[in-house]
Amino acid sequence: MKSILKNLNFIKYNANPQRLKRLVLVLSLVIGIVSGLSAVVLKNLVFFTHDLITHGFVFDDSNYLYLAFPFVGILLTVIFAKYIIRDNIGHGVSRILYAISRKHGRIKPHNMYSSMLGSTLTVGFGGSVGLEAPIVLTGSSFGSYLGQLFRLNHKTIMILVGAGATGAIAGIFKAPVAAVIFSLEVLMIDLTMGALIPLLIASAAGASISYLFMGSGVLFSFDLVDGFYIKHLPYYIGLGLATGFVSLYFTQMTLAIEKLISRVKMQFIRVIIGGAILGLLIFMLPSLYGEGYEFLELLVNNKVDGLVNQDILDFSSSSLYILIFLGLIVIFKVVAMSVTNGAGGVGGIFAPSLFVGGVFGVFYGRFINLLPGTNIPVKNMALVGMAGVMAGVMHAPLTGIFLIAEITGGYELFTPLIITATISYLTIMYFEPHSIYTKKLAERGELFTHHKDRSVLQMMNVRSHLETNFKTIDKECNLGELVKVIANSERNVIPVVDNEDNFYGVVFVNDIRNIMFNHDLYDSVLVSNIMYMPDTVINPTESMEEVAHKFQESGHYNIPVIDNGIYLGFVSRARIFSTYQKLLREFSEE
Repeated sequence: MKSILKNLNFIKYNANPQRLKRLVLVLSLVIGIVSGLSAVVLKNLVFFTHDLITHGFVFDDSNYLYLAFPFVGILLTVIFAKYIIRDNIGHGVSRILYAISRKHGRIKPHNMYSSMLGSTLTVGFGGSVGLEAPIVLTGSSFGSYLGQLFRLNHKTIMILVGAGATGAIAGIFKAPVAAVIFSLEVLMIDLTMGALIPLLIASAAGASISYLFMGSGVLFSFDLVDGFYIKHLPYYIGLGLATGFVSLYFTQMTLAIEKLISRVKMQFIRVIIGGAILGLLIFMLPSLYGEGYEFLELLVNNKVDGLVNQDILDFSSSSLYILIFLGLIVIFKVVAMSVTNGAGGVGGIFAPSLFVGGVFGVFYGRFINLLPGTNIPVKNMALVGMAGVMAGVMHAPLTGIFLIAEITGGYELFTPLIITATISYLTIMYFEPHSIYTKKLAERGELFTHHKDRSVLQMMNVRSHLETNFKTIDKECNLGELVKVIANSERNVIPVVDNEDNFYGVVFVNDIRNIMFNHDLYDSVLVSNIMYMPDTVINPTESMEEVAHKFQESGHYNIPVIDNGIYLGFVSRARIFSTYQKLLREFSEE
């Protein structure tokens, strides 16, 4: 009965475009509200968790607890993921991109709550990561769940996934414009009215819920004393170049550390190693504890002396030592974030990229002001630096520009934000064409992009297009037995295999047409004498883009699929092209 109702829903909504559009608008509103509520809940969960475990905690007396808290948080997260959820719940945005690219937007339902609980344990206990990616995964999972519940088509599910991400970003940052741009720029949602309107609805709903429950205060509250002066233009250009290289360090160091930790096969050994490194870093530099937004706000508001005095390394407050202190924070924040995620913690790079960008902006501004006759506004450099690093790390310059402008109210800095973010993006693109989110997906050929043809190919896979209605024959058989097989076959290609499906080649019917009716040869000619090994075969793990390239290069209409020497079937040019046209038509419709 349940299956019948689902099929009725599929017919009811997908066969009626107007009804489908109305449904999507309603679902977008619901998704935006739920995503906004999720952002509010997660922020408060982390706050109360942090407050509970640090109640009465004075750094001067209890600094050794910094060695234990992060380890405990990561351990609890790993236990939760391994034994309760029984799935990997980390790397939220990358998981969304993978679902869009390879699973038609279908995300496992447990992600609607598991990443929230996991990140609460990780960040609440001091894990040096952000909450944005987990909450984005939460919102996207809810959008995916509703899309699957109503049996909507692939394109519509992806729009709802984007609506969930948009509502989450709008809710956690109170930045509705940046939230929409994030989905368009990072999640690769198409910029069409059919996709844009649901994103706008979800964004407005998510931000409104956040304002309703958390007030009108934004993440950072700054009063800009100095606006943009054209004489400072060279310094913003320099900041763009510098943040581009900082972004490159951020990306490559993160991937390198996570890869290094992943070589440790035992999960709990990784927890011990990662927890120990993270605890030691936070013990020496308490500013690395948690998301770091409080530290960043104090830093940008020029309350540097107090922050330096809290540091275990006991830096003096001279300009040189402050620069060294800020440089260490930039370097080790990336390390702290990487070991947190690598050891099994749950969190994202959103907050760390803002943190590193803000700290580096202060470092850059103070360094420039050491030069004779120079006096640039350090606060402006901090804010613009956030956009620069975010643009470089995420390969999303528009997201960085609008996010900083919205959360800081710094629209007076719009011009330098554009200049720095753009230059940072162009700088890192020269060295690294993929963002930290998409690097691994791109290496595996699983990346969904704004190029419709390539994205449609990414949605297809070899196994779903496998054709197994080819009659097979053993290589020891003779021509007479082959003719009998051909008589019962619908295809003009006969695969040659043994009893264990080991593949030896094919017999092409057109090649033997001149002898197949000569009865004198039926006993003397063996299949092994007339078969041949195809010049092109396909592995079932290959991407459809690689398969399409093989069809184009070889000119064949059917290519065998072989897995470690085992015959699985064929893929045909006609079937792949038919599916490709159908999906492309779906994604091109408004």
